Amino acid sequence: MQREVIIKELNEIFEDIIDEGTISLSETTTSKDIEGWDSLTNIQLVVAIEKKYNIKFTSEEIISWENVGEMIDCTLSKLK
Repeated sequence: MQREVIIKELNEIFEDIIDEGTISLSETTTSKDIEGWDSLTNIQLVVAIEKKYNIKFTSEEIISWENVGEMIDCTLSKLK
């Protein structure tokens, strides 16, 4: 699966869960860049991503993510 496809699908998940209007994710987007992306929302995002791709993240992986790019890297590694 291509990074461009993943970021598009993640963008849809973020818009659905955060529900603050249009969101434009990039590889460098962090929680500080998006109003409404807090710790509770992060859990909802992770669960939605896991369901979408039928994968599971470890807590260590989730904690290590500095930005959306690292979230994508981790997702892609589980899809191989």
